[in-house]
Amino acid sequence: MSEYTEYDEKLKDDGERSGSRMTAGAEQALVALADLFKVFGDPTRTRILGCLQNGSLCVGEIAEALGMSLSAVSHQLRVLRAAKLVRGVKEGKEVKYSLDDDHVTRIMECGLSHVKEDR
Repeated sequence: MSEYTEYDEKLKDDGERSGSRMTAGAEQALVALADLFKVFGDPTRTRILGCLQNGSLCVGEIAEALGMSLSAVSHQLRVLRAAKLVRGVKEGKEVKYSLDDDHVTRIMECGLSHVKEDR
């Protein structure tokens, strides 16, 4: 079964799709998915997510690794936190940022696999 068919069946199983028209719930889910991909659409944010795949880092460590200002990294981390892609844990006077869960890693891995495949 293709991924599209599995997704389509998932919508049917959830009762969010009937006939050929999507319900409001299914439409909202697709809009939320598009918004998530918009967050991934910024190269700076994907670079930050890539850094965090190696483990937790503070703003200064991310800024140094990417050659960016603290302010720029902090701004992008706010966007990533709002999208629930990263989380911050206070350790003393610093906040250590990490990927929110394994879904973020899987999204990154699937996306990289897709863009690297030969066509």
